[in-house]
Amino acid sequence: MSINILALALDIAVGAASLAMVLCAWRLARGPRIIDRVLAIDTIYINAVALVVLLGIRLHTPMLFEAALIMAMLGFVTTVALARYLTRGDIIE
Repeated sequence: MSINILALALDIAVGAASLAMVLCAWRLARGPRIIDRVLAIDTIYINAVALVVLLGIRLHTPMLFEAALIMAMLGFVTTVALARYLTRGDIIE
């Protein structure tokens, strides 16, 4: 009986990223300060990008890598906009 090591490693990585998303969702709901919630949202989108990349490796589809790139760019812009709003009160000067 042969074990596919890559499939096993991908399953473990998906489980770890899913657990990280659950813990970040807990921090998002429970965070005492707004900064804790912003960091939780930031980490959730990073974990979502990791899950899409892992799914792309597992399914051998390059289209998911492009989707992960778009998700990463939108997440970065969202984080910067939210940080500017929380520090200055507006996004565009």
